[in-house]
Amino acid sequence: MTAQAHLGLSTTRRLDRLSWPEAEKALQQSRSTVVWPMGAFEQHGPHLPLATDTLFSERILSSVLSELAPNAPIWSLPSQSIGFSPEHSGFPGTLSLSSGLLTQLIIEVGTQLSAQGVKRLVLFNAHGGQIGLLQAAARELRAQAPSMAILPCFLWSGVPGLDALIPGDELRGGLHAAQAETSLMLALEPQLVGEARPVDGDHRQPSSLATPPPGWSLEGAAPTAWLTSDLSSSGVIGDSRASSAECGEALESCLVSHWVNLFGSLLASDWPPSQPVAVVN
Repeated sequence: MTAQAHLGLSTTRRLDRLSWPEAEKALQQSRSTVVWPMGAFEQHGPHLPLATDTLFSERILSSVLSELAPNAPIWSLPSQSIGFSPEHSGFPGTLSLSSGLLTQLIIEVGTQLSAQGVKRLVLFNAHGGQIGLLQAAARELRAQAPSMAILPCFLWSGVPGLDALIPGDELRGGLHAAQAETSLMLALEPQLVGEARPVDGDHRQPSSLATPPPGWSLEGAAPTAWLTSDLSSSGVIGDSRASSAECGEALESCLVSHWVNLFGSLLASDWPPSQPVAVVN
């Protein structure tokens, strides 16, 4: 038995592995932070598993947490492995929660965490199709739990160095099960990757019927609410042909480094302020 275990302290980062006295002590620390990995249960082409997004959020978060200071007051919840995925309906295996149900789930779990003293809840999301929904849910939760900061993050957003690993067109337009996701899975769980390397869901060529009018795009400044079936028969949106484990390892390094820096910055701060900022009339 380690000295920490003898003293009743746990070295695990998983909140659900703590006893209730350990959880009470953990969550009431002044900078207590809980991270909720968010994924999806949806098709990822003929070559990637349904749990792709969930696996990414779990594995990257686990690597990040292992690099933080052992005494950092941060713990993770079990993953939310079924998300909001209506764009992939019609592809066998896909399961999706309604927007209202997922929002209510976040509010109910979040308000309980806040009542137990948690200062910051990070929604660590790897599914691009629920970015906006989690932002809205976070705002609703914050209104009901004003003493707790809620940070709805997207795994791939704002990560420096990705443009050196993935070609620009593919980085912008490879939206699903394409080079980046296939490469990362080849690095993390190669036995789960099939042999197919589809190129499908073309929405960038003027000749493609799926290409939005000039100035519009599937994502970005002027997006459209697309469905996968509008674009792709395979479920892939982008080009997976250049995928490799080497690229995936480099992507993993970029992702882990980025989130270690962000979580380190958050944990070193006393943010959010304990008292609301006064409104100046």
